[in-house]
Amino acid sequence: MTNVTFDPALDTFPKLLARNAEIAAGEVSMREKQFGIWVELTWGQIHERTRNLALGLADLGVKPGDVVGLIGDNRPDWVIGEVAAHALKAMSLGMYRDAMEAEVAYLVTYADVAVILVEDEEQVDKLLGLGDQIPTVRKIVYFDPRGMRKYDDPRLVPAEEVLKAGAAKAASHPELWGQMIAATKGEDVAILCTTSGTTSHPKLAMLTGVAMIRHSVSYLKADPKGPQDEYVSVLPLPWIMEQMYAVTKWLVCRMKINFVEEPETMMADMREIGPTFILLAPRLWESIAGDVRARMMDASPLKRYLYDLGMKLGLKALGEGRKSWLAHMLLFRALRDDLGFSRLTSAATGGAALGPDTFKFFQAMGVPLRQLYGQTELTGAYTLHRSEDVDFDTVGVPFDETVEIRIDQPDQNGVGEIVTKHPNMYEGYYRNEAASKADMRDGWMYTGDAGFFDKKGHLVVIDRIKDIATTVKGDRFSPQFIENKLKFSPYVGEAVVLGDGREYLSAMICIRYPVVSKWAEKNRIAFTTYSDLSAREQIYDLLRAEIDTVNASLPEFQKIRKFLLLYKELDADDGELTRTRKVRRSVINEKYEDIIDAVYGDRAEVPIDTTITFQDGTKQRIRTTVRVVNLGTPTSGGGSRRSAA
Repeated sequence: MTNVTFDPALDTFPKLLARNAEIAAGEVSMREKQFGIWVELTWGQIHERTRNLALGLADLGVKPGDVVGLIGDNRPDWVIGEVAAHALKAMSLGMYRDAMEAEVAYLVTYADVAVILVEDEEQVDKLLGLGDQIPTVRKIVYFDPRGMRKYDDPRLVPAEEVLKAGAAKAASHPELWGQMIAATKGEDVAILCTTSGTTSHPKLAMLTGVAMIRHSVSYLKADPKGPQDEYVSVLPLPWIMEQMYAVTKWLVCRMKINFVEEPETMMADMREIGPTFILLAPRLWESIAGDVRARMMDASPLKRYLYDLGMKLGLKALGEGRKSWLAHMLLFRALRDDLGFSRLTSAATGGAALGPDTFKFFQAMGVPLRQLYGQTELTGAYTLHRSEDVDFDTVGVPFDETVEIRIDQPDQNGVGEIVTKHPNMYEGYYRNEAASKADMRDGWMYTGDAGFFDKKGHLVVIDRIKDIATTVKGDRFSPQFIENKLKFSPYVGEAVVLGDGREYLSAMICIRYPVVSKWAEKNRIAFTTYSDLSAREQIYDLLRAEIDTVNASLPEFQKIRKFLLLYKELDADDGELTRTRKVRRSVINEKYEDIIDAVYGDRAEVPIDTTITFQDGTKQRIRTTVRVVNLGTPTSGGGSRRSAA
């Protein structure tokens, strides 16, 4: 592995890119899959395209202090656009590709975005649909010209024109690019990174180039990487951890970044690349584990037997601190290869807690999975398991001695608020000094998370402080912990555990539709839609068995006493989840207040008459009666009645 150190002369992204192009111009820097073919880009090509884009954007009037927006899928041109903006001493603001118009309008107007770099027609439609709601936007630069001929908005500019103008400027003023790079300063704010926004609109954390670069060096000391490493970028680029991996680490240690063709082709594309390390959100790890177990439904009896035996042997060996060679030969070697995990030297999960059952599933398989922990304001992660000291109940230890963590106002069990500081933190929230002062006190960041240190010095994160719940009997519990255990089931897509201020715990379950629908077809259960399937008595029986399994592993006061199957999936577009797929509990409590009251009002059925809106704008009216299942009584009889109009 490459031994990386921080060079004060290379304190900005453009400076690092120029250095990499100078020492490794012909080496592969990125790959992007286009129409089924992997297209390679060298450091020299990336540097040239960045130079041309930056000079072209300067001709469009982008100047120091401006905010340049970016929206679209993970693509090389996103990263190139970000570095080009920094070369102009502008700040970049990434927006999630699936953000609704209202979300985009809020971010654009709040930050006074001047120019937006977009991927394709879909994002152009979104911006043009906002009309005069985004008056600060002077130009919209689009990279994919397909479908764009029908537009005549004066703000629209094809990226190829910008690149050609930049190339001409570079030819006539060859010294200009070097002067621009030299003028960049590490202490200047480079990125406005959106927070998760679990309670309200996201805040914009101001991050400097030097802070991100120095922190990346600390990260690489804890988990070394170099030019020989392959990374597949699948998490959204606006998220701080993907900024650290696909932008900062890429520049610092020259690892190769690979961009999949579409989200739907992620697993197939990953297998073709054979990455040496990956970062996936807990939801993705849960989905992969669920898909593996679902595929076993269609396997032959012999394959199912070998799978069950392999998992049993693997988990037993994991519990004893060893590996099972027989499980490796029977199952895990082929399974890792099928998933594209054969070459992994490290793998990470972050952004939310990963359930211990899912963690053990991959550890037993031989995936070198480790948990990390951090916040946007703290430049992403700052704790990580060391490869020789992985504990699925914890999030590891600090990267190095520069990271300080303490537990504020611990109770008798050592549990309190996690408070952190290190030299590479954010500069505050953009245009929100009050929030900055509330979260930062005397140089320490108050994370809002509850946790403690175990006997080995590992940090254990329990849940958000505001989300830790207490029953009327005074029993404290973490809804997230129980939800993660539920989501290990291949049939559970999302779960919300209730019980704060109540006598007992209940759960609202969203079925994992692709898996449950396959199970239903195999068992000859007729259905039409998600809503119809989730109403079937057999599906209630199926989910009851899964909840009973989870209950068997929980102490008495944490057992789920009632559950219902929600008539729709929780959706970020409806405000029920953040863009990083965290549950917005306040929204859930308000939106489903009638259902929650019915659960605790001992009603067996809840009438529903609502309209849901799909991504394409079409609407469907759902009229239903959702059944509340009391786990102390049989589930048969009195099926849900559901119709859609």
